[in-house]
Amino acid sequence: QVQLVESGGGLVQAGGSLRLSCAVSGRTFSSYAMGWFRQAPGKERDLVASISWSGGNTYYADSVKGRFTISRDNAKNTVYLQMNSLKPEDTAVYYCAAGRSPRSSPSPINHDYNYWGQGTQVTVSS
Repeated sequence: QVQLVESGGGLVQAGGSLRLSCAVSGRTFSSYAMGWFRQAPGKERDLVASISWSGGNTYYADSVKGRFTISRDNAKNTVYLQMNSLKPEDTAVYYCAAGRSPRSSPSPINHDYNYWGQGTQVTVSS
């Protein structure tokens, strides 16, 4: 049974930082790409950042480039999202997702991920 458990969300002022973590169990973590998505009220769930199975390639949404960094520690079965210079528009529920196919490249497409965490709320106040 594959499980993804996010942590690290919370309330922060604009300009502040947070680091999200996602611990994965039940599959060979190091063989799959990972992604962070977010969903604000009334909006679709969109990719924020993704990272290849090896960690060598990353993909970022334009809205977070230069502010967010995705990384992974395959020894700890954990993927991270470092979020700096946070803005009120970053407020959303953030979801961790595991790639559908082994040894895949980072992807912005929801369908390319088949396991999801429960989500963690990030709220940025102005």
